Amino acid sequence: MALRFEVLGRFNRARAAQLTLPHFVCQTPLFMPVGTQGTIKGLTTDQLEDIGCQIILGNTYHLALRPTSELIDELSGLHKFMNWPRALLTDSGGFQMVSLLHLADITEEGVTFQSPVDGKPMLLTPEESIQIQNRIGADIIMALDDVVKTTITGPRIEEAMYRTLRWIDRCVAAHKRPAEQNLFGIVQGGLDPILRDICVRGLVERNLPGYAIGGLSGGEDKNSFWRVVAQCTGALPEDKPRYVMGVGYPLDIVVCSALGADMYDCVYPTRTARFGTALVPEGVLKLKHKAMAEDIRPIDPTCSCMVCKKYSRAYMHCLVTKDAMGSQLLSYHNLHYIMKLSRDLHSSILHGNFPEYVCKFLQKMFPEGDVPKWVCNAMEVAGVDISSCCSFNLKQGKKTQESREDY
Repeated sequence: MALRFEVLGRFNRARAAQLTLPHFVCQTPLFMPVGTQGTIKGLTTDQLEDIGCQIILGNTYHLALRPTSELIDELSGLHKFMNWPRALLTDSGGFQMVSLLHLADITEEGVTFQSPVDGKPMLLTPEESIQIQNRIGADIIMALDDVVKTTITGPRIEEAMYRTLRWIDRCVAAHKRPAEQNLFGIVQGGLDPILRDICVRGLVERNLPGYAIGGLSGGEDKNSFWRVVAQCTGALPEDKPRYVMGVGYPLDIVVCSALGADMYDCVYPTRTARFGTALVPEGVLKLKHKAMAEDIRPIDPTCSCMVCKKYSRAYMHCLVTKDAMGSQLLSYHNLHYIMKLSRDLHSSILHGNFPEYVCKFLQKMFPEGDVPKWVCNAMEVAGVDISSCCSFNLKQGKKTQESREDY
């Protein structure tokens, strides 16, 4: 196993840990930006290092298509190819096959999909997914799982969960670089607590280096979302990293960290930047709005990033959606915001002031005390007292949530 996970501090379920990987020693909780084609759109690897990025996520499917995993292997792996000295994680490729392409068909053998090159059917098996990832050379590689949206119900959820367990054995058998790459299993089972429990127990029996909670952030209600996270983190091993896939909203990261999760990834901070939206302690700031045209303040007066030090909201208003520089600068700011959030979570858990930090975070985002009910419920289960910043009024809370873009 090419991984060491050491819990340095806790507050009830929340933990601050050190995750030692072949290319980098990481501090958790941590967020991984998504680098589809071996790059975070518009940002250099030097800039990503500057803002404290520890792990970048690479998309196996896109990299296998272009420039191909064989070429990456010939060029000594993705780290060298993209000039990134720190840690990398690659997904299995399965999610893109299902989400991007029509006529994807999942059988026991693997995922059959239409080739985007010539339209012919192609098959991705668990074995091939691992072989591709072995060639790419990331520190953490993901097992191919049977992905089903959480909004789907019925026997398909159970079928996918049991297939995910069968496929993990094929992934383990195909993994040829366990001394250099860590294979994570993915907990499936939809919103069904019984199926989730069966999947967690099955994966834990395999004694893998780490575990991901998959199948969320797909449109399910927030109440279901946090309950699945709480159930899985409560049942996964204490001495292994726990990765909630597809989570990128700051509020979700804070809640999941309180529930005992360690790792997150999402396109949200960079994608929303390309639409002219900045992440700020109050929630989001839409720089396309006319009100920004003459606003000489920085995006976030409390932010120490290069963008907030040098540029005004008015300047950013001129750039966003019209000039590539706008999305680059906003991506830089948004990722800086998420990286600082991760560091602050780590530090507050380590220094024993996690509840105070969470309250301060919620007070900025919900100054009227209208913290969503699901957050209050999750924090109660996490054992984090937020009563001083939470005067939830159901009517008012509902109205506020609906008026917010993200929740």
